[in-house]
Amino acid sequence: QVQLVQSGGDLVQAGGSLRLSCAASGRLFSINTMGWYRQAPGKQRELVATMTSGGTANYVNSVKGRFTISRDNAKNTVYLQMNSLKPEDTAVYYCWLRLGGLDYWGQGTQVTVSS
Repeated sequence: QVQLVQSGGDLVQAGGSLRLSCAASGRLFSINTMGWYRQAPGKQRELVATMTSGGTANYVNSVKGRFTISRDNAKNTVYLQMNSLKPEDTAVYYCWLRLGGLDYWGQGTQVTVSS
């Protein structure tokens, strides 16, 4: 059984910063991809950033230059540093893990950016 436990998320003013964390536990293989998705009210869930176990990162265009994904493979933890936050970044953020062809999700955490 694989579990993802998220932390972070808050209400912040535009231009502010937040850091999300996600720790994976359970039967984990070393080769995997972790990342973050988000879902705003009335919108589909969208990819924000991903990182392979080898360190290759991928970002949606709207967050490039503002968000940074990182991971600590020894701790099976992925982070999302979010800077220069905008009101349009407001969403529920979900941690994501692809392992052995299966997708696993965190519980979600609310990020609200006020203007």
